[in-house]
Amino acid sequence: MQDETLGGGILTALHYAGDIMFRWIPGTVEAVSGVTPGPSPVITPITQPITTGAVSNFLQTTASAEAFSELYTDWHVLVTLSIIISIILMIGIVYCVLRIFQIRKTEEDRFRASAHPVAAKDVSRVQLRWNRIVEQTRTENEQNWRLAILEADIMLNDLLDQLGYRGETMADKMKQIERTRFNSIDMAWEAHLVRNAIAHQGSLQALTQREARRVVGLYEHVFREFRYIV
Repeated sequence: MQDETLGGGILTALHYAGDIMFRWIPGTVEAVSGVTPGPSPVITPITQPITTGAVSNFLQTTASAEAFSELYTDWHVLVTLSIIISIILMIGIVYCVLRIFQIRKTEEDRFRASAHPVAAKDVSRVQLRWNRIVEQTRTENEQNWRLAILEADIMLNDLLDQLGYRGETMADKMKQIERTRFNSIDMAWEAHLVRNAIAHQGSLQALTQREARRVVGLYEHVFREFRYIV
């Protein structure tokens, strides 16, 4: 019983839809165009699928040539506008989807970054050593300045080893260097001499924070030349 009621409702809806499509719309077109409507056509039950050609033939037989031509022109305009609006909306949808993915990717990266400590990131041990040296020069403790220079000199020695220079002392290694292959060799020598003065004379060698930063800056030029730090 319920299926029969549902089927009857669908048939009724189709009947009203047919009246709207094939009687009310053509009648409205004729009224707007100012053409006196002719005798109402005989409505026959729809038993076959409706095609575009059938709709066109129906309008031609129920509306005047002028009204049909106007409706045909307006229909093309409507289709063109619909296509343009659909393309714009499609572009907007694609843009929104891409932006959503970008925002989610950024949020995931931030979450992962906040979930791990700095030491767990892709920072080399050499870079961490250098960062610690720079931090020592920013303190107000003179002993930290001396330690920073001594540690930077050790890093320079490690760099020379990696570059293939051999010798018992730093001076022996740097004497083997060709200036054409080591542009900052003079800075390396100057910084190393300051380090020797600090190491041999200790507290007798006066050292200011400004001088400590200058010497560490000399080491920095050497390290950056060979991309030892970033």
